[in-house]
Amino acid sequence: MSPRAGLNADLILQAALEIADHQGISAVTLSSVAQKLGIRSPSLYNHVNGLDELRRRIATYALEQLYTRIVAATEGLSGEEGIRAFATSYINYAFEHPGLYEGAQITADQRDDEFSRASEALVHLAIQLLSDYSLSEQEALYAVRGLRSLIHGFASLERLGGFGLPFDLLDSFHFNLNVFLAGLGRG
Repeated sequence: MSPRAGLNADLILQAALEIADHQGISAVTLSSVAQKLGIRSPSLYNHVNGLDELRRRIATYALEQLYTRIVAATEGLSGEEGIRAFATSYINYAFEHPGLYEGAQITADQRDDEFSRASEALVHLAIQLLSDYSLSEQEALYAVRGLRSLIHGFASLERLGGFGLPFDLLDSFHFNLNVFLAGLGRG
């Protein structure tokens, strides 16, 4: 079977990204992508090696997009100011693109170079922003994990409707970010 004219991996990824962003990562199936493109599912295999590869591409794309956004928000900043900009940009991305954010949380095969590079770039950026703190390399990695957990916890609970009290979500997030940063300052 010859490939459909005009169909390529980028078009397939774009369709999958739209589905993920509007309906969530679980809605991305080969069938849903094929339907969106007006083709039959087997045609996709000329350009992608299955659903796992497509979801890894979504994860990589989302991480790269998140990284670009955070770099722009943190340019010229470090320390507390840089971490605040990092966290705010990160949480805003999660709220604005919940399906892509969800896709970025996929633990891809660490042998996937593109995914690994995108993931490591975010970690290195966070470590760089933490350089004003007196942290060992291991402590900086612990701090990155803590910061990511804080951000991810808020994003996930919000998406699941887990915040029932009538408080502004971002005010609550920033309060907890302040507690986290105060703890780093005492470390």
